[in-house]
Amino acid sequence: MIILAVLKHIKSHNANYSDTMEYLLFQHDEKTGEVLRNELGQKILRDEFYQDGLNCNPDTFDIECRMTNEAFKKNRRRNELKSHHYIISFDPVDVSECGLTGKRAQELCLEFAKKNFPGYQTVVVTHTDGSNHSGNIHTHIVINSVRKYAVERQNYMDKPNEENAGYKHRSTNRFLEHLKKEVMAMCEREGLHQLDLLTPAPEKITETEFRANARGQKKLEQINREIIQKGLKPASTTFQTQKDFLRKAIEECSKSARNFKEFQSLLLENYNISVLSQRGRYRYLHPDRDRRITEKALGTNYGKEHLEERFLQNKKRIRPEISATASSYTEADYHKDPVAIIYYQTQLRLVVDLQTNVKAMQSDAYARKVKITNLQQMANTLIYIQEHGYDTREDLSAVTSKAKEDLNEARNTLNELTAELKTLNAQIHYTGQYFSSKSIYAEFIKSKKKKVFRREHGSELQAYEQARDWLKNFYPDGKMLSMKTLKPQKQELQDKIIYQEKKLKELKKRCTELETVSYNVDAILDRRAMETEKALVHSASHDKSTKERKEESL
Repeated sequence: MIILAVLKHIKSHNANYSDTMEYLLFQHDEKTGEVLRNELGQKILRDEFYQDGLNCNPDTFDIECRMTNEAFKKNRRRNELKSHHYIISFDPVDVSECGLTGKRAQELCLEFAKKNFPGYQTVVVTHTDGSNHSGNIHTHIVINSVRKYAVERQNYMDKPNEENAGYKHRSTNRFLEHLKKEVMAMCEREGLHQLDLLTPAPEKITETEFRANARGQKKLEQINREIIQKGLKPASTTFQTQKDFLRKAIEECSKSARNFKEFQSLLLENYNISVLSQRGRYRYLHPDRDRRITEKALGTNYGKEHLEERFLQNKKRIRPEISATASSYTEADYHKDPVAIIYYQTQLRLVVDLQTNVKAMQSDAYARKVKITNLQQMANTLIYIQEHGYDTREDLSAVTSKAKEDLNEARNTLNELTAELKTLNAQIHYTGQYFSSKSIYAEFIKSKKKKVFRREHGSELQAYEQARDWLKNFYPDGKMLSMKTLKPQKQELQDKIIYQEKKLKELKKRCTELETVSYNVDAILDRRAMETEKALVHSASHDKSTKERKEESL
């Protein structure tokens, strides 16, 4: 829910300006984005809206924009930006506390558009119903990307010839900063609630991320319904974007880290996230990405400056989750008091065998360090066993074996689904190829000069014949599935693969954890067995020497 005066900017490559107008004027489903219709199938107008046009008639905005584009020979390529969409959202309390109305907001934003988008064909539409019925008034300002009329050059223009007719709009950082200042000045002048828009957000969530999260949540809910119908329990009920995953991981790890190295280690061990400090900024690598995400894309709360302050605070304060008794052991000398080890929180790792570790044999200092680490891991292993209720080594072995079986089963299922998707992709490929070249083949059949026709259309005919032969082999009964049927099947299969990949990842993590615990338990038991054996040998030796002394005395 938007609760402050903000400015958003959306770029559009869509050449159909009518789509934008349809969104502005008619009611849409918040989740699907589809236009709502009445019983007669007619589109339903929004309950309350205000509309004006600058340098155009709003009713013919789409036609006039295309005429301007054609006059200046612009926006002909698919990848060109066709329009820019700016949204000014007011605080909901502006209605009750400041007397803001939809009509007044329209007047303010129309004045704003005249000042900041001169010469452009512009549509200004104000809605009084916010996203998810939040009740905040907001105004949409949509401009054609090509300037229709020449204007006087303004201070915020930083591109050559930007003021001339026929030149494209550039939403540069300088221009966006100028617009934010204008919004702040407008709110201050009108006595409306506002925020310092020039200060970076603590948690930056873009429109794209917001929409991706909504789509992902919807898809996850659909998958979970299918899983529940099969009598299974969904692995997760809340969808997370990659950026949100990073934010939560950073927030969690920064609670205890006292410096960057600790922070780096915690992120890698607990979340498999790599972080680097480059050019005064932190750059994060999500486990499923190849490119790093900068702190700027996440928000100031996840940047170097904010986190380093937090590291310093962590050094000074006593961690609240550790009891007073335990906190006295946090910085204890483990050589003098080995009991302090049990209060040291760490990730489960394998216990190191000192008798086979070459480095430990060569360095006494390193050997002592390994002993301390081993004690930590033994303590963590015992805590893990108690928490999970494993009473015997056999219980642990049975759980580990079952986890490995589940892992193999999940891997086989994923392989089957991937193979199925590969076959389905081939179906879609050859079906599309068949229908796209079918008309050419029909012309070839009717042609009287087939050799000439084949020479001129050899590649199309070859594509048709290749697709036809493949489909004949695949469909022995001749009943082909249409693209309309195949594409939903592919989407459903892809959803299953995504779910199975997540399940496989969790099972791998669990197996690794159980194998580590099993190894550590064996190491602990072997050590105890050795100590028991030594005690028995010592006892037997003592008994033997006592017996010998008695015999000598006799």
